[in-house]
Amino acid sequence: MERTERFYRIDDLLKTYRAVSKQKLLEDLEISAATFKRDLEYLRSRMGAPIEFDRSLGGYRYLRNEEGCIEFELPGLWFNAEELHALLTAEALLAGLAEGFLSKHIEPIRARIVTLLEEGEHTSDELRKRIRLLPQAARHTDERVFQRIATALLQRRRLCFDHYNRRRDETTERTVSPQRLVHYRDNWYLDTWCHLRNDLRSFSLDVVSNVRVVERKARDVSDRQLDKTFAAGYGIFGGNATEIATLKFSPERARWVRSEHWHPEQQGDPQLDGTYLLKLPYSNQTELVMDILRHGQHVEVLGPASLRKAVQMELQAALAQYPGGY
Repeated sequence: MERTERFYRIDDLLKTYRAVSKQKLLEDLEISAATFKRDLEYLRSRMGAPIEFDRSLGGYRYLRNEEGCIEFELPGLWFNAEELHALLTAEALLAGLAEGFLSKHIEPIRARIVTLLEEGEHTSDELRKRIRLLPQAARHTDERVFQRIATALLQRRRLCFDHYNRRRDETTERTVSPQRLVHYRDNWYLDTWCHLRNDLRSFSLDVVSNVRVVERKARDVSDRQLDKTFAAGYGIFGGNATEIATLKFSPERARWVRSEHWHPEQQGDPQLDGTYLLKLPYSNQTELVMDILRHGQHVEVLGPASLRKAVQMELQAALAQYPGGY
């Protein structure tokens, strides 16, 4: 019987009987006294199991509350995908801050995460060795920029900063009322009310510099309006959804795409010939075009015409980089 199985058997016995003798536990689990001692210590120290030895009953039992109920529950057999991702991500981020001024505060949290990771049969080192988390095109954000933005955001103060527009290769000064920070595809963005444009705008923090906190109260925008503007359309710069993209994927690529989540309001329609139609709302087509292009010959834009034209122009421009063919 493996250790995890023993833990659940011990839990079952302690919940079935008022108290369980050491001898019964050893016989039922078919283990030595030394192994039982190690299991008991692990359950108590690592998993917080309130197990005590009751001399009057001559056995081990769970502590109960005033109503006579056992409040302790063993966790699931192991983590699900979301839990494991969250724990490994948190541990990796905290490890990266271990040398900073927060280290003495962070280390106990990190130690607890490591303990949780080791509640199965595997050490945290083995998990990190066997399971990888790969960032996706993460761009560097200046620490001072992030701290000033976060401070203004939480104190509800306006910000003034220089914003570099990569597409136009120009820098403009913006005064904004910060609304919320967003972590998307391994990069940080700031949703704001832009006082220059007198409208909602989202900025990537890696192209923001010379940040100053303005001693003036920020304008508040409702969560409903923020979601309507930033979450309705496709991508981080979605905006109010004004168009519906219809994409047709080849039978081969359909095997992947039909399991992917592109947008909360997407509609997927498998076709008899094996192709797959995907419909989703968008406003700003920039990010959508990039995601379409990564599928190459395996996707066709059926509509609208403006999106189809944009993808066609990108493909033609790319092909022009290779004159003469093969």
